[in-house]
Amino acid sequence: MKDLFLYTCWLIPIYGLIGSILTLPWSLGIISRTGPRPAAYINLLMTVLGLIHGTIAFNQIWHRETIKLTFEWVKVADLSLSLSIELSPVSLGTLEVITLVSLLAQIYALGYMEKDWSLARFYGLMGFFEAALGGIALSDSLLFSYAFLEMLTVSTYLLVGFWYAQPLVVTAARDAFLTKRVGDIILLMGLVALSSYGEGLSFSQLENWAVNNPVPPLTATLLGLALIAGPTGKCAQFPLNLWLDEAMEGPNPAGIMRNSIVVSAGAYVLIKLQPVFTLSPIAANVLIVLGTMTAIGTSLMALSQIDIKRVLCHSTSAYLGLVFIAVGLGHVDIALLILFSHAIAKALLFMSAGALILTTSNQNITEMGGIWARMPATTTAFLGGSAGMTVLMPLGMFWTLKRWLSGEWAIPWWLLAVLIFVNCLSIVNLTRVFRLVFLGQTQSKTHRTPEVAWPMALPMVSLILIVLLAPIIPLRWDFWLSFTNPLVNNQSFTIVWGFPLLMASGVIGLVIGLMVELRRAWARPTGLILRFLQDLFAYDFYLDRIYQFTVVLAVGSLSKITAWLDRYIIDGLVNLVSLATIFSGSALKYNVSGQSQFYVLTILLGIGGLIWLLLNGQWSLITDYWSSLLTH
Repeated sequence: MKDLFLYTCWLIPIYGLIGSILTLPWSLGIISRTGPRPAAYINLLMTVLGLIHGTIAFNQIWHRETIKLTFEWVKVADLSLSLSIELSPVSLGTLEVITLVSLLAQIYALGYMEKDWSLARFYGLMGFFEAALGGIALSDSLLFSYAFLEMLTVSTYLLVGFWYAQPLVVTAARDAFLTKRVGDIILLMGLVALSSYGEGLSFSQLENWAVNNPVPPLTATLLGLALIAGPTGKCAQFPLNLWLDEAMEGPNPAGIMRNSIVVSAGAYVLIKLQPVFTLSPIAANVLIVLGTMTAIGTSLMALSQIDIKRVLCHSTSAYLGLVFIAVGLGHVDIALLILFSHAIAKALLFMSAGALILTTSNQNITEMGGIWARMPATTTAFLGGSAGMTVLMPLGMFWTLKRWLSGEWAIPWWLLAVLIFVNCLSIVNLTRVFRLVFLGQTQSKTHRTPEVAWPMALPMVSLILIVLLAPIIPLRWDFWLSFTNPLVNNQSFTIVWGFPLLMASGVIGLVIGLMVELRRAWARPTGLILRFLQDLFAYDFYLDRIYQFTVVLAVGSLSKITAWLDRYIIDGLVNLVSLATIFSGSALKYNVSGQSQFYVLTILLGIGGLIWLLLNGQWSLITDYWSSLLTH
């Protein structure tokens, strides 16, 4: 009875699903006289229950051994499928972050979407969203984790396409769904192959399996690459990173979840699959290369964006790229800390961006200015989120990257260069946005910008406090691991000078961000090279056009060829057989005379023809046989 909340914490994802189901009468219009608000309150109540339940369970699991619960689902002959749940401080802590951010995003949506006619449908989708994320946090089963990822893909599609009356929204939802499906299908292949090497394999068994069941190098490489594909799409990594940019067409409260928690779910699964990548150096190197390319490329893309949501979403891909690098190097705890620090800070930044969008009815940062005095809570939220995501102030990411460079791991020089580059460009970018939006002269669209109402201000202020308290997690993590894993006495250049250089990059980025010339919407660079670089970064290195002339063109050409073969070859043969049948039937109908002797004659002629065909084919064999007998 004492651990009742702990052993029933598998109910927490179901709370969100129940809330989603209970909103259906309002979503479907069965109940309309009350308006959609009751549906929102029901879903909020279920999320609050999940948060309370999770908090109690998290306190009970702290400083205890990991508990594994197994529920049999299907058991037929040798096939056994079960839902395995892992209860540990990491899994329940992840669940706490999910429910907390979900609760704040849903309260925020009460103000942001106050006048939306389909508010009940939005909250129903958010409950489904929350259920899928909670399932991923607790699941220890390969099969069910994939099922929850598929739920996440469907809910992403529905939330991105929420305002389905707009053609651009429909296109964005379709592209996001199809892009993620590419990675999901390859991931499913990898999970099936992985399951075939270990019956009933779960995430908690992977480390032991990787040590005791070696596989051939080629198999390990193909298996690792397949398992990387799914998280690559979920985390918006190169070359499947463009969907997150297009997904910004959806409502901003869903964008808060998507850029903080949803992308982290794919990385969370990647972290749990890390033992498999140790079997293949190629797979580990692919993770590092993908993460490095995404971190550098999307940092440059963010610099040239003028849509505030797209500025922030590209930085999401950049920091998830650092997670890929950490997993490829085997630094799993650093990957988890980056996910946590980034999720909290990015949620706060998107809340600040949503407040600006709602107040100004505008997303173009070059058309804003002078807002800081009119919207103090929103300004503080933006500053707090920016400080928590970069290495400048002693907040979450500061202590996370400090631990990475503490000396416990051998840090190659290129990793230090990537960290310096990403941190510097992130600070330059956020400083640029702050100057354009909050400082300077007021623009035509920012003359009247009152602070947002309490349903939006309350989550922002609460999350500011959480960002300020977030350093407790990496500090306590560092304190605990210092007893279990003593630091290596590493005196290499990257260890001794790494963090001071990282701090210096933050200061340099701040100076550059304050000194760089700001360009409004009507100003473009006059220099040919500068304009080329701006367009190159602003249009995402023209990746969409590259796909248009490669993948899309190849698929389109192949579909035209197969359509031609189907129409003129396959259909032609089928039509030829059908025409022959029709003509032969039409010819034979004139032979129906009703005379039995004619029918007998027809049968005899047919049998004779068959015998002749059989003997004609075998006659040469018969003559050869008798001639061989006569000669002997």
